[in-house]
Amino acid sequence: MDKNTFYAELCRDLDALIGDERDWVANLANASALLNERLERINWVGFYILKGDELVLGPFQGKPACIRIALGKGVCGTTALQRKPQVVPDVNEFPGHIVCDPASRSEIVVPLEYEGRLLGVLDIDSPELGRFDEADAEGLTKVAAILAERCSWD
Repeated sequence: MDKNTFYAELCRDLDALIGDERDWVANLANASALLNERLERINWVGFYILKGDELVLGPFQGKPACIRIALGKGVCGTTALQRKPQVVPDVNEFPGHIVCDPASRSEIVVPLEYEGRLLGVLDIDSPELGRFDEADAEGLTKVAAILAERCSWD
């Protein structure tokens, strides 16, 4: 299956899974489980939520992770600061990469934004070099948009 079809089906299934639920914790928990189940060759998937001037660990699937990340630090903090997806083929080549799991070799992070407000980021790691590409960034940006629009963030 091509990536466009894969992400269209994933978004459809996420929409059905969320239904009318508005709680962000419940929706991000289910979204991380769905992504973990459907995405191949990953070893961590989860969310960091913006609180003040740092990202705080939210719902995730995988090994224990870094709890707080400053804006501008690592892949997640850079994504939050720049508000654009980061596709990192080799995390060891990313300046300031924060190592939570040494098995992670590549990473993709997309911002969660709603009406111009940064809410957090979606972070996915893989033990394979070059696992993610721009098609993944586009698909995961659509996933993030569904979550940002459908959750109550107050």
